[in-house]
Amino acid sequence: MTLTTLIDGNRETRELADGIYLIGRSDGCRILLSAPEVSERHALLTIRGGVATLEDLRSANGTYVNGDLISSPVTLSPTAVVQIGPAMLRVSDTVAAADESAVEATNAFAAGADDDAEAEAEPAPAANPYYTDIKRQIQRELLRRLDLKKLTLSGVEKDGLEETARNKISEIVGEVLGRGRMPEGIDPDLLEQDVFNESMRLGPLEDLLEDDTVSEIMVNGPEKVYVERNGRLELSPQQFTDEASVMAVIERIVAPLGRRIDESQPYVDARLPDGSRVNAIIPPLALSGPTITIRKFAKEALTAEDFIRFGTWNQAAADFMRLCVEMRKNIIVAGGTGSGKTTLLNLLSGFIPSRERIVTIEDAAELRLQQPHVVRLESRPANIEGKGAVTIRDLVRNSLRMRPDRIIVGECRGGEALDMLQAMNTGHDGSLTTVHANSPRDVISRLETMVLMSGMELPSKAIRDQIASAVDIIIHEARLSDGSRRVMAISEVTGMEGSQIVMQDIFVFEQTGIDGKGRIVGKFKPTGLMPSFFDDLAQRGINVDKGMFAT
Repeated sequence: MTLTTLIDGNRETRELADGIYLIGRSDGCRILLSAPEVSERHALLTIRGGVATLEDLRSANGTYVNGDLISSPVTLSPTAVVQIGPAMLRVSDTVAAADESAVEATNAFAAGADDDAEAEAEPAPAANPYYTDIKRQIQRELLRRLDLKKLTLSGVEKDGLEETARNKISEIVGEVLGRGRMPEGIDPDLLEQDVFNESMRLGPLEDLLEDDTVSEIMVNGPEKVYVERNGRLELSPQQFTDEASVMAVIERIVAPLGRRIDESQPYVDARLPDGSRVNAIIPPLALSGPTITIRKFAKEALTAEDFIRFGTWNQAAADFMRLCVEMRKNIIVAGGTGSGKTTLLNLLSGFIPSRERIVTIEDAAELRLQQPHVVRLESRPANIEGKGAVTIRDLVRNSLRMRPDRIIVGECRGGEALDMLQAMNTGHDGSLTTVHANSPRDVISRLETMVLMSGMELPSKAIRDQIASAVDIIIHEARLSDGSRRVMAISEVTGMEGSQIVMQDIFVFEQTGIDGKGRIVGKFKPTGLMPSFFDDLAQRGINVDKGMFAT
C-alpha cells in the first residue's frame, strides 16, 4: 500500500507493509505529523491484505474521512481522503500520476474559495473516481454560504429558494474553475445539476423518477440504488454522496406532509406530489443505512384499454367490471405486495359516474380520481409525544357522516375492515377497497381476521354473515414470475350455505405455458357461469350480451 501525505504544501509518499501504524506527533508514532493540532497519539491505521482501516484514538481535534468526523473504525476506499489537523493523507494500492493533484485539491476552498471567511479544509478529487468527493465539498460550501433554514423561515418561496441555490452553486463551481482546481474529466454543468438535485431536490432519484421505464426505486443505503424495469430488478449506477444525503432526501419527502422520521420514529409512509408511494426506514432499524422504497405510478392514469393491451384482462372482463361499478356493487381488489391493487382500484374508480360524491381514505393519498366531487382524506401518525394519531378506522367512521355516495378505502389492514363492512351494509353501496390476499377465498379469512382485530368479540358465523351481505365482487390480481401483473380471477360472493360463504368464479386466468423468453403464456376467459344479479339487469332496462360469459 502507498501512503501519500500533504502538510504545509510538502508532499511525501511512502510504501506501507501490512501492519499497525500509530499516527500522531509523539516520537513513538510510525506516521509522524508534527503539528500542534495533532494529538500525541491521534489515530491508528491498520493494513491487512490490501485493506486499510482507520480509527480515531479520542484525539482532541478529531479525525476526518472525506470531510466527515469519524467515531468508529472506518475502512478506507482508494479514493478516501483523511484529514488530521493540517495534514491530508490518502492510502492507495499504487502510486498514480494523479495522486499529487488529488491530494492538493483537498484544500481548494481553504486556499481561497472565500477569502473573507475561515473555510473548512474539505477533500476534493482530481479525476472522475473522485467525483463524489468534489461534489460533497461543493455541497458543504453551499451550506456554509447559504442558510437554507433561515431562508425557508423568512418566507422565501420554493422557486425563489431554488433560484438562489442555483446561483450560489454556479458561483462556487466558477470559483473552482477560476483557480484551476477542477479535476480533468468532470463536466461542470453536470456537476452543478447533481449538486442542485442533491441539495434542493431528491438527488440521484430525480433522473429515475423521470424515467418512465422505471416502476419502482429501492435505495439500500447511499451506494446501492436498485430499480425495477419490466418486472425485473437491476442495480442502478446512481449513488448518493453519503448517508446524510439520503437522510436529507427523506426529510424533503416527509416534511411537507407534516410527518417526521427520527430515532424515536424510525420509519414512515409518505407520498410524492405525483402520488407515488414512499416508505422510508432508517438506522438503528435499517442496518444497511437509510432505506427508501418508492413505488411509482404512471404519469397518465391507465385505462381499461391499457389493461387489455398489457394482457391484464380482456374486453369482456372490462365491460363486466364497468357494469358492476355502475350497478353499485361492493368490490374488493385483492392481491399480494406489488401486484397492482392500487392501480386497478384507481381504474375501477374511474367507472363511477361523475354526479356522485366520493370520499377516499388512505394512509398516503395515492388515488387520482377524475370526478369533480371527490373528498380526499389521509390518516395521520402520532406526534413526537405519541398523541394526535388519526387512523384509517377513525376516518372511515367520520366519512359516514359526510354524506358519501361511495367510500373508497386505499387498503384495509386492520380493525377498519369492520367499519367498512358496516358501511357497505348500511346504504353505502358501490364502495371499493383493497386487501392483501393470495386468492378470492383467502380474502374471506383475511376479512374475518381483520374484523377480530377491531376488538369486537363476534362469533365467526356473525362475521361471515356480515361479509356475505356486504361484499359482492372480489378481483384477485397477481404478479407472476415473469414480472407481469394479471387479474387471476373475478369472483362473485353469492351468499351463505350453512356457516360457509359461497363464491363462484365469473372470469379466470388460465396459464398454458411459458414462451422462449420466459414469459407466461395463457388467456383470461369466462367460466360460463352467469352472475346472480344478471336478471336484475333486464329489470333496470340494461341490455347485456350473454356472450361475454360464454366459454
